[in-house]
Amino acid sequence: DAVSGKPIWKHVYASDYRDQFGKDNGPRATPAIANGQVYTMGAGGIVSALDFKSGKALWRVDTQKQFSANLGFFGMACSPLVHGKDVLLNIGGEGNAGIIALDTNSGKLRWKTSADSSSYASPMIAMLDGNPRALFFTRAGLEAVEPDTGKTLFTFPWRPAINASVNAATPLVSGNLIFISTSYNKGAALLAVKDNKTETVWSRDGVMSNQYATCVLGEGHLYGFHGRADAGGCELRCVELKTGRMKWSHPGLRSGTVTLAGNELLILTERGELLRAPADPAAFRPTARAQILGFTVRACLALANGRLYARDNNHFVCVDLRKPE
Repeated sequence: DAVSGKPIWKHVYASDYRDQFGKDNGPRATPAIANGQVYTMGAGGIVSALDFKSGKALWRVDTQKQFSANLGFFGMACSPLVHGKDVLLNIGGEGNAGIIALDTNSGKLRWKTSADSSSYASPMIAMLDGNPRALFFTRAGLEAVEPDTGKTLFTFPWRPAINASVNAATPLVSGNLIFISTSYNKGAALLAVKDNKTETVWSRDGVMSNQYATCVLGEGHLYGFHGRADAGGCELRCVELKTGRMKWSHPGLRSGTVTLAGNELLILTERGELLRAPADPAAFRPTARAQILGFTVRACLALANGRLYARDNNHFVCVDLRKPE
C-alpha cells in the first residue's frame, strides 16, 4: 500500500543466481506495469508476468535456458519495456537473440534480433522521423529497432576499450537528438538522426560520462553524475545538451541518481542523502537536504502524488514532499 507500506501481495520464485563479486544478488531491473499486468526481470534472467491486482503468476520465461542469455558481470539488469503486445528486452542471447520481444499475454517469442551482448541500460521508445523506435544501449553501443517487427534500423558503436566496463545509462531523446553516455574513458555523444542515419553533433570524454545513472534533461540542459563511482567518486554536473558545454560542476556528493520533477531536481546520493534544488543552469543551489537512507543506495527513486519512495539494501522508505497545509 503506497500510503501505509503494508503488503498487499507478494510473489516469490527460486533463483540460483549468485553475484560473482560477492555483492547483492538482485534483482536489478525495475518492473514494468501495463494493461493490468506486471513484468519483471530477475538477475538470473527469468522474466515473469503477474496479475497486477493479485500477484498471480501468468507466465514465466527463463532466458538463460531458452536463449542462452548472457549474465555479464552482475547478472541481468534490463528493465522490461512494454510496447503494444510486446515485452522488449536486451538479454544478449545466442543465435541473434541479443534483443527479443515476448508476447505480453503468453511469453512466447514474437521476434529476435541483434548479435550484441547485453548491457545494464534499459530500452526506451522514442518518436524519430514520426515513427516509434525502440532504442537499446547494448554492450556494443546504440541500436535502434522497429518495435513491431524487430528490424534493426541503425546502429552506432559506443563501447569503452577496456573489457571491465559496462554501458548502463539509458539513452535520452530530444526531438531528433539522442544522447548516449558511458564512463571508463569513453564519454558521451550527441547524435542527430534523420532517415535512420546518424550524424555526430559532438562526442567527448570528461564532460558528462555516466557510469550507471542516467541523466535528466530539462530546458535543453543535462543534469547528472559525471565520473566513476567505483574509482574515487563523481561530480554532479549541468551540461548544455546541444553543445556539450559544462555550465557548472558540484563535487562532494560522490554519486547517485537524479530525478526531474517539474523544474526541480531530486538528487538521491549513494550514501542515502536526498537533496532538492532548482534545475538551474546558472548554479547548483540546494534548497533542502535530509538523510533518508543508509550508505548503500543504487536504486532510482520513485515519485507519485507528492510522495517519494526509495530503498537501500535493507530499507524501503516513503518521504512526504508535499507542502504543509
